[in-house]
Amino acid sequence: MPLHLTKIAYGAQSYSDIESWYAGRRSPHLTTKYRPTKWEQCIGGSLYWIHQHAIVARSEITGFSQGDDGRWRIELKPELIRVHPRTKRAHQGWRYLKGEPPRDLAPGEDIGDALPGKLAAKLEKLALI
Repeated sequence: MPLHLTKIAYGAQSYSDIESWYAGRRSPHLTTKYRPTKWEQCIGGSLYWIHQHAIVARSEITGFSQGDDGRWRIELKPELIRVHPRTKRAHQGWRYLKGEPPRDLAPGEDIGDALPGKLAAKLEKLALI
């Protein structure tokens, strides 16, 4: 079973900003200083995007390559897939996703009004959701 990574969608003001990062790109990627130690197990897994303290979307990881500057590229499929939002604390860089990944939204499925991540986390801590 492949490993999954999480990454903050830093600079995204809305979900449409994340979508714009993929629009018209044939080989989207992100750069990082350190390659995951379990990088081979991540190929075929997904990179889950965190926006406003919630996992909101994913892209399949297709590979890793090192640039001339020594930084690593996490290469992604040019497809952004929405998932059922799940609260997730902010962190720097990438992290391995622990536990079961969020389920993809079916075509035409609407999540309705999602709670903001911080509010959902507080309600979850109180066992109200």
